[in-house]
Amino acid sequence: MRLIRGLHNLRPTDRGCVATIGNFDGVHLGHRAILQRLLARGRELGLSATVITFEPQPLEVFAPESAPARLTSLREKLQALRANNIERVLVLEFGPKLAAMSAPEFVERLLIEGLGVRFLLVGDDFRFGRGRAGDFALLRAMGQAAAAKGAGFAVEDLHTITQGAERISSTRVREALARGDLEQARHLLGRPYCLEGRVVHGDKRGRALGFPTANIALRRRVSPVRGVYAVRVRGLGPNPWPGVANIGTRPTLAGTTARLEVHLFDCDDVLYGRHLEVELVLRLRDERRFDSVEALRAQIRRDVAAARAFLESQAWLDPGSPPPEAADPDA
Repeated sequence: MRLIRGLHNLRPTDRGCVATIGNFDGVHLGHRAILQRLLARGRELGLSATVITFEPQPLEVFAPESAPARLTSLREKLQALRANNIERVLVLEFGPKLAAMSAPEFVERLLIEGLGVRFLLVGDDFRFGRGRAGDFALLRAMGQAAAAKGAGFAVEDLHTITQGAERISSTRVREALARGDLEQARHLLGRPYCLEGRVVHGDKRGRALGFPTANIALRRRVSPVRGVYAVRVRGLGPNPWPGVANIGTRPTLAGTTARLEVHLFDCDDVLYGRHLEVELVLRLRDERRFDSVEALRAQIRRDVAAARAFLESQAWLDPGSPPPEAADPDA
């Protein structure tokens, strides 16, 4: 997959494509329906499929204090797009300059002159340009006008993707995660919810408590999940590694910044610099403040026991782990 960072990095070979535009936070089943439709149209026309997205996301610029928690970092999003066979991703830096661009200028500079789009697929609520003035009607009108000059595009509105009677959306995924409903989040995403990142040096508080942790930078202002979880960790070998994770600020230890800390069971490896993927399997409890460090240590012991017992009972469900051996009837 070719990653293009900014209009200035477009090449002549990037012109002539089918494209879609959006945040694609989470790359959930609704997004994947858009991507599959885009790929199918690309095959019909013999053109590459291009996703246009933004970094940071627009609401993180317009309303940073109320912007929703990110489901995926940019790296995670790009990996999910690659896994869905997208051939090119154009990442536009969203700042004052792009926010001030009018909708017609956006279409002319980006879609017509920059990418030479021949087919554009957008969601039914897509708005763009200064003041969110651009919509489906403008896209269709400008695409048709440019086509009359030999350089336009058709535009298609992909209607809402639903699960039962409810819309599949990033908001619904966030709501499911916030209430600890990992199964619902999995159904909406089409995969388990994971966080990933590189292991960095922490303050060694976990080691002092008797439970050393791998500290992973979240790469997002606000985490969509908080609390203590049983987890499976990938990136340490062929099979996932069991553990327990805390996502939060560690109020008992006077923490202020949200972080992901993972205690891996029976693991003595030096993990600094490793890139790990942490799958949330079961939410055990909320993060809370304890009256003493000893009370916190006792609770961590209970969390470890609960996570270990649950993961051992579920290990055979993970595709990377072998099924449990059948009991010997003669034993």
